[in-house]
Amino acid sequence: MEQLGKPRHLWEDRIERTGSERIKSLDACFPLPEDSAFFSSSFALCVSHRIIFSPFMKPFAVAPSVASRVPSQSVPEISRPKLYRRVLVVFLSSLIIVVALTPNLPNTAKAAEPSTTKATIEDRVQELIPDIEAYITSGMKGFDVPGLALGIVANNRLIYAKGFGVRSKSNRLPVDTRTVFQIGSTTKAFLTATIAIMVDRGKLRWDDRVVDLYPEFQLKDPWVTREFRVFDLPAQRSGLPPLVNDILVMLDYKEAALIRSLRYVEPVSSFRTTFAYTNITHLLASRIVATAAGASDWNAVLQKELLDPLGMKDSTYTVEAIEAAANHANGHRWTPEGTIEVPFTRIFPYPLAGTGDINSNVEDMARWVRMQLNNGTFDGRRIVSSENLAYTRMPKVALNDKISYALGWYNYLTPNGNILWHDGDALSFGSFVGLIPDKNIGIIILTNETNVTAPNSLGAWVLDQILGNAKHDPVAESLKNAKANFEQTAKLFAKPSNPRPFPSLAPLAGKFVNPSFGEAKVTLQGDALVMEFLTSGAKLKLVPRDGDIFVASLLPTGLFGPIVDLDYMTRGFAQFQMDKDGKLNLLRLSLVYGQAYEFRRE
Repeated sequence: MEQLGKPRHLWEDRIERTGSERIKSLDACFPLPEDSAFFSSSFALCVSHRIIFSPFMKPFAVAPSVASRVPSQSVPEISRPKLYRRVLVVFLSSLIIVVALTPNLPNTAKAAEPSTTKATIEDRVQELIPDIEAYITSGMKGFDVPGLALGIVANNRLIYAKGFGVRSKSNRLPVDTRTVFQIGSTTKAFLTATIAIMVDRGKLRWDDRVVDLYPEFQLKDPWVTREFRVFDLPAQRSGLPPLVNDILVMLDYKEAALIRSLRYVEPVSSFRTTFAYTNITHLLASRIVATAAGASDWNAVLQKELLDPLGMKDSTYTVEAIEAAANHANGHRWTPEGTIEVPFTRIFPYPLAGTGDINSNVEDMARWVRMQLNNGTFDGRRIVSSENLAYTRMPKVALNDKISYALGWYNYLTPNGNILWHDGDALSFGSFVGLIPDKNIGIIILTNETNVTAPNSLGAWVLDQILGNAKHDPVAESLKNAKANFEQTAKLFAKPSNPRPFPSLAPLAGKFVNPSFGEAKVTLQGDALVMEFLTSGAKLKLVPRDGDIFVASLLPTGLFGPIVDLDYMTRGFAQFQMDKDGKLNLLRLSLVYGQAYEFRRE
């Protein structure tokens, strides 16, 4: 949080606790064997840990980094599902986490591991198609997913591709294999591949100091500022709060301001020890790649180094491009009562570049997956060296004893094989890309609905069937968790039955300032206050809730109408507080996602 040691309030504690049930989503997607023992060749750590949830990703238990010294040749290529990120950081009780890279897992599935021969793996997939289609259809109905596209790659070709449902609830046009979706944070692996390409060209080194490449970079801790390396930017172990300053993205702050804002944030864990999903660090990585390549922006590098060589002709990275595509899906926001169609916006995710700005379809994404499974080659052409591509898959921080995060990929150990994967949440689109490199197979799932774990659950189920792992029903458990978390958030904002008296509003008006947000003007408008951020023009309506506590909600003015529809980082709580002189000169803004900011009256 930006301010530590400030008074906490009951509603802030409730914000943290509301994420406690989200750990069930991880177990639902990738359940552990009931008699799974801790790794034998490992060491145990007793740590107080957190569960993280993020918009370009979702909740995960965190643990210390364990793999930064492991050579890439020995790194298991595995992964994790993207659980629902729109929940809050939650402290759990002490947990014994056993960390290791060489598993000793019992095979509780009691199923013979499928052969890796070309004929067998393709035959196995074809045998599974009726079950896969039935499970996809059932899962879509449960989550009310309007449309979905599925692709399966094996032995260097797309062996199965199909569209399900509709591109939007309004036009009812069918989804097919060329329908374009936003792919969200599955873009992050494209970002790390471009870093690897720059390393191949000698224009970057993985261990270059960030401050040498971007002198304006600064964090609170001077030592961390000096030691922050290129490989730290996408490794999700910065020590910063999860989803750090993502609210500034939703309020339309620009790239330089977003990167600069990191210097004002207090760390919440030691550098390189704890998983916490962040997005602005990837924006900085995108800028560094562009500078190294002599390009105007990261998208130019993406086009030249990946999209063009891979023949991904339908893939783009702007709001104008997806709206202009004749065959594109429209996004939908998930609610327990049904999904709601929402408009596109230039504010999100496109300004975040390599964090999550790609639009694509399963046919194009299959080319990307083929390159990954071929260790950097595509149709006989070397795109990126196998050594530096392998580096992007090297675990950098453990989430628990089965899941770790690398650079744009999660690694996940299963009884019958290792999975490399990432999910994406573009707030009204959800995606999942999963690879089983040892078996030369990968899957792509693209949906036009908020990622509340539908694509993750479906992807995990498909991969488990291919690997012959024990059968389970991740969709049912994930849907239950999604509904419970939605209800918890609704309760958080419910008006108390006996609220305390509200203060007089007029004396609270005035000008306030925060180093990350800049100047803000608070004015009285009717029976509420309005807080306008002068940098971007975004406005929060502050409605009295309980005594001196206000509900803060983004107003749907101008460009911010679609942002309100997305319902991410648009609500929180505000409280006017006394300074050391006993005057109401402090305004504390606390978000549903865990960060709090202090504004001082000018």
